[in-house]
Amino acid sequence: MQSLSVIIPCYNEEENIKRGVLSEVEKYLSAQKYKWEVIICNDKSSDNSLSLALAFAQTHPNFTVLDLPKGGKAGAIWGGIQQAQYDIVLLTDMDQSTPIHELSKLLPYFEQSYDVVIGSRGHRRKGNSILRKLGANVFRHLRNIFLKTNIYDTQCGFKAMRTNLAKKVFPKLAVIKNIQNQSVWRVTAFDIELLLISQKLEYKIKEVNVDWRNEDTSITKGDPNIRYINESKEMVQEVLRIFLNKLKGNYEK
Repeated sequence: MQSLSVIIPCYNEEENIKRGVLSEVEKYLSAQKYKWEVIICNDKSSDNSLSLALAFAQTHPNFTVLDLPKGGKAGAIWGGIQQAQYDIVLLTDMDQSTPIHELSKLLPYFEQSYDVVIGSRGHRRKGNSILRKLGANVFRHLRNIFLKTNIYDTQCGFKAMRTNLAKKVFPKLAVIKNIQNQSVWRVTAFDIELLLISQKLEYKIKEVNVDWRNEDTSITKGDPNIRYINESKEMVQEVLRIFLNKLKGNYEK
């Protein structure tokens, strides 16, 4: 049986933490037979996320909280991966829009020699606004035009991979190489670059349908529609940057 390190990036997640998401994660993992740990990676939250996460970890020894320099979502995840001590890392969002129990759909594929197993939200995304549904379709078509990927959903926040491979791939990401230049929380399209590099390194990738519903209740990240528009602009720029890097052969082995 594999052992598991769960990586949860955290930026202004106070409301999500208050509604008990960490307890849900702990309850599920405590019922499993494998060794596990949860690493919460705080990206300089400006609300009470850090104090709430630390308070939870004080009474739950399998939980660790890292208070990291500002590095955006990818930087927070990388900070956690560097500390991961078990065989598989699971990347999952604090809001648990994909609930932790969906992990049971991913783990069996590692026994079938897959290296990266990612969740896919499919066409129906419960709780998404019309703006987000439209944006997701536009982004997917743009991504496929420029990057020719055969992965349907690159952006689902529920991904698992072998820890030793994650520690090799993440330092190759442009956003990690430029992490010292991050001054605000950025989501970016690092997932695409992560999967593209994994493919170039001939890692075996499996995409698995998972349940997903938008459960984000945070009120301290700014207006959700404005944030989504800004993030979408950045992601389009990221796709174009990744496309140019691909043309230059920067992702060759």
